[in-house]
Amino acid sequence: MYVIVNQMGEFFSNVFRYPKYLITIVLGVFASFLDPLIQRSKNPITAISLIGALISAIVTFYFVVKAMVLPSSMI
Repeated sequence: MYVIVNQMGEFFSNVFRYPKYLITIVLGVFASFLDPLIQRSKNPITAISLIGALISAIVTFYFVVKAMVLPSSMI
């Protein structure tokens, strides 16, 4: 167990030491997530559903953040 914790500590020390690689990894994850969606958006029905899902995600994110910042205004 200690070996795993120690290895994770080394991992995070490398992450903090090399922020350029962290940004690269995060952008790679987003690119690998968005690439299949962009390929599927050539079908008009799929494109409309992807736009609807994006709008829904943005609205949900907005209301969640608003509820976290101003919890008394939700009553």
